[in-house]
Amino acid sequence: MSKRKAGIYFVWLIIAFSILVLYLGWGKPDANILWQVRIPRLWLTLITGMSLAGIGSVYQLMLGNPLAEPYILGVSSGSAFGSILMGVIGAVVLMPLGGFVGATLTMLLVWRLAQKRGVFDKTRLIIAGVIVGMFFSSAISLMMYLNREDTVLILGTLMGNLGRIFSYGEWHLFMGLSLLVLAILIWLYLKSRALDIMSTSDDYAMSVGISIHRLRRQIFILSSLIIGIIVSYAGIIGFVGLIIPHIVRLSNSGTQKKVFLYSLFLGACYLLLADFIAKSISVLELPVGIVTAAIGCPFFLWLLLKK
Repeated sequence: MSKRKAGIYFVWLIIAFSILVLYLGWGKPDANILWQVRIPRLWLTLITGMSLAGIGSVYQLMLGNPLAEPYILGVSSGSAFGSILMGVIGAVVLMPLGGFVGATLTMLLVWRLAQKRGVFDKTRLIIAGVIVGMFFSSAISLMMYLNREDTVLILGTLMGNLGRIFSYGEWHLFMGLSLLVLAILIWLYLKSRALDIMSTSDDYAMSVGISIHRLRRQIFILSSLIIGIIVSYAGIIGFVGLIIPHIVRLSNSGTQKKVFLYSLFLGACYLLLADFIAKSISVLELPVGIVTAAIGCPFFLWLLLKK
């Protein structure tokens, strides 16, 4: 490892440690606040940032489109619809299941719409994702209008909320689901070489024995499971999966294995910083989705104009 790279890694570690200290120690909280509020919130933030950034890096490489991420593809909106539906009917404990079902159905629908004469079209996938996402956003607005007593739950899901207060049972359920998320992220990491090969061309990938259709289907289903879990607990947090992989690729060219690992690390740090800003910028805590959107929209516009 060169001295320059070692210096960059050291700087990133210092930044990450500083953010972590600020996040946990801001305001000198007592032990109860630290263990019952801040540490669960820290874990939710880390898992969410890692998942969104990691999946964004996979989607962008697999689809060959720099704008691909769960928020743009409509998966987050579909997951939010399923999660909110469970919450509105009173089955709060089933919100992760509703989020997974909503995300999976959305991805299957988008996948179907992306087919052109039986051939997968990557460009149509983005357009289909935007359309399906708008449909589910409209459906969520209708639910909010018809169930005004659940407005806080619905808005928390739509705007992104990392300040969830876990009950004893919810915390243990979330920890179990977190282990499942980490297992899927490890599986995605192990598929990095196959994704690198697929990024060259489908014909070449098939010639070396990669079943591209099965791998894409597996990635979409498993990533939908992650998004379903994340959205049911943290709500919709857009642009993390768009910004972070691009920052990683701009600063460090390499294989998908490197990009994926750096995206996990930087995604967690970025969302920690965004949540700290959301908590500290005013007396009233802002939804973290507003902060990520305020940063992500100009970046999205720059990327759109450049690419």
